[in-house]
Amino acid sequence: MSLNKPATATTVTHHEENEALVKVLGFWDKYSKPIIYIGSAIILAIAGYFIYKTFVKEPKELKAAETIFPAQKLFDKMASAGFNKDSVNILLNGGVLEGQPVTGLLKIQNSYSGTQAANLAAYMTGAAYLQIKEFDKAIKYLKEFNGHGATQVESRAYVMLGHAYAEKKNSDEALNYYKKGASVNSKDETFAADALLLAAAYAESLGKNKDAIDLYTQVQDKYPTNNAAVSGEIDKHLAKLGVIKYWHNHQKTFLKPEAPA
Repeated sequence: MSLNKPATATTVTHHEENEALVKVLGFWDKYSKPIIYIGSAIILAIAGYFIYKTFVKEPKELKAAETIFPAQKLFDKMASAGFNKDSVNILLNGGVLEGQPVTGLLKIQNSYSGTQAANLAAYMTGAAYLQIKEFDKAIKYLKEFNGHGATQVESRAYVMLGHAYAEKKNSDEALNYYKKGASVNSKDETFAADALLLAAAYAESLGKNKDAIDLYTQVQDKYPTNNAAVSGEIDKHLAKLGVIKYWHNHQKTFLKPEAPA
């Protein structure tokens, strides 16, 4: 916008929406490492269990597990210390890191298709592509991953999918996956609450006020000890969305607008 051109209501609105979206995506910057790191730790344990259970009957599983181990170590290190394009290239395509040969995750998925190691490789591949902002590839591989009922891992994969779609400006898919990330493992109070807050903030940034109100109130109802609920941060968002708070018999109650904008 030029210095001589006054801001219109439309440009101001778009500016506010962009600021809100930046705040939402800032959540990912803050939580991406713990999301990926916790997920990797859990799935490593799951992979180990299946490999232990089947290696006698399935020599291919054992060979795949041996092959992927250096990549697992590299991914774990990157998940805690940070991703960069050079290390991601070795992780995906193979190479030598600190004197240790690493078989690339893409080759493992092709060579050991159907194994638990290949499934684990899909998760790590999707996470790595997300970190270097190759969102289409991140979506492809995260969708190929199957948590086999391990909801702690599935919930994190869903949140990563949500972020990839948000970056691609596919808001419906992004919000859908953020909600899935919150709902698939509701007993994980910290992560589920954070995923709900992420979904709520994203819905609010899109002007989906009804969704945002529902998601914010879910956090307060299901996870009342969450910091955002205790600190009153959620109250501020709800007030902005037109939800009036009042006190009755020492109980906090919300009056929702009949037809949110």
